[in-house]
Parts: sequence; C-alpha cells; structure tokens
Amino acid sequence: MAHSHTMLNSMLDNDFYKFTMQHAVFKLFPKAKAKYEFINRGKHHFPPGFADELRISINSMASLHLTREEKKYLKDTCPYLDPTYLDFLQGYRYDPDEILISQEDTNLSVKITGYWYRTILWEVPIMSLISELYYKLHHLQGDSDEQIIKRAKSKIEQYKKLGVTIAEFGTRRRHAYHTHRLVVQTLKQFGDMSFIGTSNVHMAMLNQTKPIGTHAHEWFMFHAAKYGFKMANRLGLEHWVNVYRGDLGIALSDTYTTDVFFSQFDKMFTKLFDGVRHDSGDPLDFADKTIAHYKSKGIDPLSKTIIFSDGLNYEKVERIAKHCQGKIGISFGIGTNFTNDVNLEPMNIVIKMIEAYPEEAYWTPVVKLSDVKGKYTGDPAMIKLSKTILGIND
Repeated sequence: MAHSHTMLNSMLDNDFYKFTMQHAVFKLFPKAKAKYEFINRGKHHFPPGFADELRISINSMASLHLTREEKKYLKDTCPYLDPTYLDFLQGYRYDPDEILISQEDTNLSVKITGYWYRTILWEVPIMSLISELYYKLHHLQGDSDEQIIKRAKSKIEQYKKLGVTIAEFGTRRRHAYHTHRLVVQTLKQFGDMSFIGTSNVHMAMLNQTKPIGTHAHEWFMFHAAKYGFKMANRLGLEHWVNVYRGDLGIALSDTYTTDVFFSQFDKMFTKLFDGVRHDSGDPLDFADKTIAHYKSKGIDPLSKTIIFSDGLNYEKVERIAKHCQGKIGISFGIGTNFTNDVNLEPMNIVIKMIEAYPEEAYWTPVVKLSDVKGKYTGDPAMIKLSKTILGIND
C-alpha cells in the first residue's frame, strides 16, 4: 500500500497568512500555547484505516525543511519578514508529537497542542492532507487533467471579462496537490491582468507570483484570550501594525462581527490599513457598511479595497462586482471553487483554534462570532459571555 501515501513536498506548501502570523507570534508571544481541533462540518464518513494513513503522512512532514531557494524567495519577495525569522524558519521542523489522531468507526479526531509559534503551521497542510486522502481512500475518481485545465481556463477568462482581480485561496480543501498545481499554472497562464496570485507560498514561488494574505481569525481569537473581548480587535490590529509598519494591510473584520470591528476601527487604522477582508455574512451588506465607514472617516472608499473570500463562485463574484462598481476597490480570493471543482463533492471541514494559553494565564476557550447569526464557533458559555461583553443581541 506504500503507493497510497500522500506526502507534502515543500515547507512552503501552506497559506501565506500562517507564515506572516507565525513571524508576529515569534516576535510578540513566544511563550504562548494553543490548541486546535478538527471539525467535520459536513459529517463526512472516513473509511477504515484513515487515521493510520493520515498519521503516516503527518509523520513524514517531520523531514520537511526550508530549502535555500525557498529562503531566498521569501527574502526577496517579503522584505518585511525579519532575517532572524527566516533563519528560525530554516531550522524549524514539524513535530508530529504535537498531533493526536484517532478514529472511531467513521469518525476522525485530530487535535493539535503546543507552542503557538510552532503549532500555527499545522492547520492548512493537515486539512489538505485530509481532503486528498479522503478521495484517495474512498477510491473517488475526479476529472482528467485536461478537464481540470479547461475548466480553470474558462473560469479565469470569465473573470477577465468581468474586469476583476482574482487570487487563488484554495489550499485547505483542495482535491489534491496535483490538481492545485495544474489550476494555479492555468490561472497564471491565461489570467493576464486578472489573476494576481495565490495564498499558497509554494505555488506562488513555482509560478513566480506574489503570495497573498495577512492574518486569520486565530490572531484576534488569541488576543481575546489574552486581553479580553473588548480589546481583541484593537490590540490585534495595533500589534499587527507594530510588526509590519503598514505592510500586509488587509484587516480581517468578522471575528467578533463586523459591527463591533468597525466601532473599533478608528481613523488611524482606517487610514493605515489598505482595506478589509470579508469572510462571512451578506457580502453586499458588508460592502455598504464598509463604504459608509470610510465615508464617515472622510476617506475616499475608492482608495481602499475589500477582499471578498467567502465561498465564492462566478455568480457571487458577478453580483458583488456589479454592486461595488465605482464605489470601492474590490478583489476576490477564490478557494475550493478553483482547487476542488473536479466533479466530486468538496469536503466541508475546518481546523479551528479552540483554546489559547497566554504565558501569564491559563488555558482559555476561544470563540469566533461570524456575521452569520448563530454560526458562532467555540465554547457555548464563552460565546454567551463574549456577546454580553460586546453588547451583541440576537
């Protein structure tokens, strides 16, 4: 069965925001710890022996390391990453002991625990391995390479006609590494001015394009565990600015709902950040709120950008583009619809930070309140507390 193993073949086969956050954590919170957990939202059934195969794939990641070419690429492409961090990354090795995997019948359990600056890199590769192994071990055959290329080409050509810029954000739930590679090559080949890059650093390097991303929900979730819900957005942004001084300027807005975010996104942040990322709730409502926020601060919304990244396909992108035209800058991050459109059901899975341990505290449950009413994740008592503190009534 040796041939069925699915291996990662680059340390950079991960989303860019994991490295940018790791760099910031490495600088600011070197003693903090984190716990993450796999959540099977789609109630997928895992075949017998799945956990063992996943364990083999994860164990093999221990031998990955940053190559000299990869280090040079990061140094040249991302000058805001400190040389000390790049040296650290060169010495970094995945430690499979940080992962607990078990399987009962068709249910899979994956838990990650350790220092935050280390464990932060696991989520994306593990999700992509779970996704790829799922199709492999279920013997599910997707489309041919020709069909995959043809479909990606026709998509990017449609987006070009719309006149929008598109980035590929689909590492976590890709059909397979091979599919991902074909798709990004195709987007690059036929995307001209429309395709602006990928969130996957390895794919960006292979295709000589820029990696795209800033930070994720866990950045703000940790800040809540350390400083409390009221200060989480503000200090999360403040610390980001302290590390990046204006680089990587797209702020994620929905960790504790967009309304709370904008109430704390003061004039300095509003001016300093290039824009915001939309990741949940109605995109047109979000666009209107964002435009109104910029206007209320006396800033021309056309000088700023919204990056939309929530479950997009052509119809959604077209609707958003029409709505925002001439009002505010826009760009789109498209994930699963690019990397897992092969005539198989894409998986609905996530890996979320569930607890954080700031160095002078204790294990604290963390929560995420998205802009979808009731689509809150985390400990129910903590969700209730956060809503009380932030004055969210729904």
